[in-house]
Amino acid sequence: MTTSTRRQIIATALALPLASFAAQAATADTLTVAGSGGGLAQVMDMLYDQPFTAATGIQVNALATSDRASALQAMMRAGNTIWDVAELTPVDYAIASTNGWLEPIDWARADPENMLPDAARLDDAAVVATYSTILAVRTDRLPEGESMTSWADFWDVDTFPGQRALQNSVMDNLEFALLADGVPLDQLYEQLATDEGVDRAFAKLDEIKPHVTAWWTAGAQPVQMLADGEVAYTSAWNGRITQLRADGVPVDMVWQGGALKPSYMAIISGTQMGDAAHEYLRMMLTDAERAAQFAEMVAYPAMLPQLYDHLPEEVGASLPTYPANMEVQFVTDALFWAARMDDLRERWDEWLLE
Repeated sequence: MTTSTRRQIIATALALPLASFAAQAATADTLTVAGSGGGLAQVMDMLYDQPFTAATGIQVNALATSDRASALQAMMRAGNTIWDVAELTPVDYAIASTNGWLEPIDWARADPENMLPDAARLDDAAVVATYSTILAVRTDRLPEGESMTSWADFWDVDTFPGQRALQNSVMDNLEFALLADGVPLDQLYEQLATDEGVDRAFAKLDEIKPHVTAWWTAGAQPVQMLADGEVAYTSAWNGRITQLRADGVPVDMVWQGGALKPSYMAIISGTQMGDAAHEYLRMMLTDAERAAQFAEMVAYPAMLPQLYDHLPEEVGASLPTYPANMEVQFVTDALFWAARMDDLRERWDEWLLE
């Protein structure tokens, strides 16, 4: 995206009409929103926080936070809710939901025109963004006449020689291993629910382990390794690869077998700002133009179908919720990982040391 284009997007975003989001608050107050910080926070501030304040008179106190599940647990134990709204990962959400730390969402207020699909409308949270862990490929390192199109290809070190990287995480890698071993997308968690399925995944990981030269722990690492030519193939987060490709690096994304991860927004149990929180969610969830601008800037789109009416086709096709991309991915099962993370992560850590 050029600088002039980005400036135009920013100008458009700030000029969008806000009357439909005016709250009925009698006095100004503060809505505390726990998010990720960094560049994403800047986009959120521009597209949502400042316009929300302009429309409602309610200030947004945006906090850069991490390990939100642990922070929520501490709040609940202390009986002191200091956040009103929080961004949650799938595992954060599963932990918070199963423990009753989230308020029910009144969907008649948050999405009065039923614009969102059912998958985005949970009882106590809303899907506000998505990203995918996908297979990223340096196209100039592929053997002549070959293309890597699946995790089975990633495991095929004879046809596709070259250094590889994977994230140092049990989540995703078990699913990728089963896909490489021929398990269909819709049977992944049926397999992982059994000891035999978990054993099968680790056995498949045994095959690729000698060929993995790096186990990355931060999202910037696979991007840098690809840019430097240190690895030819790696798992990575889609938005970072989109930017890497825009920077001119010969890299491509393989959507087949990608792990689609929703990012949730939820209202925290015990908040005194429930009305404002619902207004804030409504702005985030139902404004298709803003959702499109958000997706074009950070490549982590919402599940609002109408956003694709406001994006060029080539931009839409690079996003996780684009229909053709959705069809070939699996959605990370947050409840499965909330229940099994501790024991499977322990096994993963032991496996890495073997």
